[in-house]
Amino acid sequence: MRTLVVEDDFTSRRILQRMVAPFGDCDIAVDGSEAVEAFKLAWSEGKPYDLVCLDIMLPTGDGQDVLRSIRAFEEAAQATERAKVIMTTALDDARNVMTAFKHECDGYLVKPFEKRRLLEQVRSLGLLALVE
Repeated sequence: MRTLVVEDDFTSRRILQRMVAPFGDCDIAVDGSEAVEAFKLAWSEGKPYDLVCLDIMLPTGDGQDVLRSIRAFEEAAQATERAKVIMTTALDDARNVMTAFKHECDGYLVKPFEKRRLLEQVRSLGLLALVE
């Protein structure tokens, strides 16, 4: 499983990276523009991400914008397999949750969350089967 963790907070980024690292390659991005750039680069190298853990509150394009950009890129590339995107954020208001699902996120976790909850979502999306 190849993962992109998009998180501007160092501690949160390290925690998420440690949670998913045992299951495959994990890259990080610290802001929205870097996340979109990393996603496109991985695609062009023929090694697209299976999972994107995406914070909403980011500098240089928030997570909602990044999600829209990812889905638009996949559509333009006529992707047959899309990345699974789990929003990993402190924002639990209905507006943000609904906006994320409207733009086709696959899961939504509110910080702080336990590793078990993240892995449950990843497993429900069929991704852990890639490494088990």
